[in-house]
Amino acid sequence: MKLTPDYGPEPPLGFDGDPFSVVAPTVRQRRRLVATVASFGDAEWAHPSRCAGWTTRDVVVQLDTTNSFWAASISAGTLGRPTRLLADFDPVASPAQHVAAAGERHPTEVLERFTESTEALAAIIESLTPDDVADAIAEAPPGHISVSGVLHHALWDAWIHERDILLPLGREPAVEPDEVAASLRYAAALGPALAVTRGQQRRGRLTVSAVDPDVRFDVVVDDRVEVCAAAGSGPVERAELSGDAVGLVEALSMRQPLPPSAPPEWVEMRDGLAITFDSPTG
Repeated sequence: MKLTPDYGPEPPLGFDGDPFSVVAPTVRQRRRLVATVASFGDAEWAHPSRCAGWTTRDVVVQLDTTNSFWAASISAGTLGRPTRLLADFDPVASPAQHVAAAGERHPTEVLERFTESTEALAAIIESLTPDDVADAIAEAPPGHISVSGVLHHALWDAWIHERDILLPLGREPAVEPDEVAASLRYAAALGPALAVTRGQQRRGRLTVSAVDPDVRFDVVVDDRVEVCAAAGSGPVERAELSGDAVGLVEALSMRQPLPPSAPPEWVEMRDGLAITFDSPTG
């Protein structure tokens, strides 16, 4: 299914809190992953990842491609000329085509390219001002959103792919609280946001309550999606998704089932993301 990004004047997705707080974890996670894969031998590069049909090498090839996209998107956005490159993007077919186009590229070359694109992206991110991150509009799969929102997507995507590589190798991925919190906020909002851009939204207010790290927020779904502080204590009249924060990111990213206690509203929202990415639900 092709994306239906919203390029209108009102961003389809927004986040409360400090927009600049996502900058440091995004750069840290990218550089950590480069350092990790730089230590791999041939067996690790050829090992199957959690992405069906992809090896470690294939996942890194894809991340190299996304590095270049994020760099172009953020650069254009800060110049006031946000791109529209995803109008015909198929989140299932297009990444597979990018990986196939790399052919039999040797891991040494894959690492060299990934290192270069990571540092190029990091340099752009580290040059951003707080105003750039909060106010500039750039492109991500939901459409034109704030640069902060774009960085949330970039962090979440690379964070989950880091786990796609390391867990099959029997290695425990790093768990940095700020990376987990930002990834969870984005993973919870992405499914509803993509549904909004398809005109299939179900209006309502959904709550996420996670531990380790402790993260609690609401996802408000209307004509757009807003991630904001959870409503105050009192009678709970909205669907609440609770559990371990890392596990919830995994579940909302279709890497494992949602908790048995997940309300039907959250199952529907997660399934909307699964439809976009042609992934099994459960």
